[in-house]
Amino acid sequence: MSKFKSQGFGNTFRNARKGMRIVLKSERNIRVHFVAAVFVLVLGLILGFSPIKISILLLAIGLVVSAEMLNSAIEFSLDAIFHNKYSRMVGMAKDISAGAVMFVTLIAVVIGGLIFIPEILALL
Repeated sequence: MSKFKSQGFGNTFRNARKGMRIVLKSERNIRVHFVAAVFVLVLGLILGFSPIKISILLLAIGLVVSAEMLNSAIEFSLDAIFHNKYSRMVGMAKDISAGAVMFVTLIAVVIGGLIFIPEILALL
């Protein structure tokens, strides 16, 4: 048995909502991702995308937001452990996690292009 008391099912959702609030308040990039996600989904609905296309967009959005949240968790954790002091290794870890976010975001943009460009060209 763990030395930590079991949280219970309801508390896990409360903690997850708290985590979402923290990241939305503290991280500008994730707010940008959320605004872009809303724009993409609204445009997809306006263009009458199939449920498959909307699902693909939702998966890409979910990957980007998850990567951004993991990046933030890594940064907060490293800052706490190293008391915000500069360390070359900490800098490298932060750069790698930021690179992961950039990679997933670029893939999401490519997916968006593959889905949106033919639809927009068909309207012209």
